[in-house]
Amino acid sequence: MPLKPVSEPPMTQTNAAATCPETPTVSADLPCATCDAGNAPKKLDARNPDLNCRDFRRTLGSFATGITVITALGRDGQPLGMTISSFNSVSLDPPLILWSLSLSSPSLEAFRNASHYAVNVLSAEQEQLSNRFASRNGNRFADVDVRPGLAGVPLIEGCCAWFECTQHAHYAGGDHLIFVGYVEQFEQNDAASPLIFHGGSYRRLKKTETHQVHRTD
Repeated sequence: MPLKPVSEPPMTQTNAAATCPETPTVSADLPCATCDAGNAPKKLDARNPDLNCRDFRRTLGSFATGITVITALGRDGQPLGMTISSFNSVSLDPPLILWSLSLSSPSLEAFRNASHYAVNVLSAEQEQLSNRFASRNGNRFADVDVRPGLAGVPLIEGCCAWFECTQHAHYAGGDHLIFVGYVEQFEQNDAASPLIFHGGSYRRLKKTETHQVHRTD
């Protein structure tokens, strides 16, 4: 009998070595004044005295995520941008996505009041942009290559993907506000690989070889 090819297994991808041992990404998404100041971790729940914020954040870091920068325009027309890893899909019909922002963020009201925003999914080459937009220091958009999107919202060039959204809903979520966006437009950059965050460090996807499998009947 002739050899018959079976379906080729998908290309697997694994994390390469970490490239940034200290990054502000976690503290930007889940800020804790106690932990970030280097003090003893804060207890989380009186029902379980063993739960503390430092261990909770470390354990959450076991879940690998992509990294995004959310961009918008303030009421004064100035660009806003913040590194966020809480981005997730919600619905296909209608097309909805979500992300969350700490209630202590100085940018909270500006993002809440923005009519439009964009989710810029960072590529593996944009690690420095992730750090820059997670920091509260300096001009985050200085020398950043952007183009205007819907309602003039800046789109960062070189990303893996872009989701341009209108505000759809806000929901209280503990010490965060959950943003749900209605996706008006989206675009994918097939030439770019994503920037990954896992275990408190940046990671990159590494392609592994696949082999054609044959069998005889």
